[in-house]
Amino acid sequence: VTWSPRAIGESLLAGDLKPVVRRATATDLLERDRFRRKEEDVLAQCRARAREHRLPMTVVSAEYSYDGARLVVSFTAEGRIDFRDLVRDLARTFNTRIEMKQIGVRDQAKVLDGVGKCGRQLCCSAWLREFNPVTIKMAKQQNLPLNPPEISGVCGRLLCCLAYEADVYAAARTHLPPVGAAALTPHG
Repeated sequence: VTWSPRAIGESLLAGDLKPVVRRATATDLLERDRFRRKEEDVLAQCRARAREHRLPMTVVSAEYSYDGARLVVSFTAEGRIDFRDLVRDLARTFNTRIEMKQIGVRDQAKVLDGVGKCGRQLCCSAWLREFNPVTIKMAKQQNLPLNPPEISGVCGRLLCCLAYEADVYAAARTHLPPVGAAALTPHG
């Protein structure tokens, strides 16, 4: 459960809702914690196996389902990867169902967490839930230097925060005089 109870419209429901089986027992919680403690070691083994299979991918995370029936391995890669042999190898090693999930570099930054140029926790890790498109036009509107290292985040993409104030800058441009123009104020 990620939200407190609230009413949502029928249009927001995608498919049927799964029923709640029961409240988690102490045994369920202990089992979940046992699998969570194994995840770091499993991640290291997944990375090693990917290297052994010479796959051009970066394994980002490995997470067990609450009951350990499934292991979701998230990775980044430039293009499509044939990881069938890796999945068979991992399934034999961990004796569970393996699900491979390719994620983008922004999702990778979200999973790994870190500190942004502003000195605060990455927005995508702390609170940002959706990645809206960020364009170079937004940087131009804000008169930022178009030097890629200066306007790129830790993920290598344009800073998400460029989009936060884009509308404010666009609205201000309609009311402010051009740069270098003489402006008349009530004080002169």
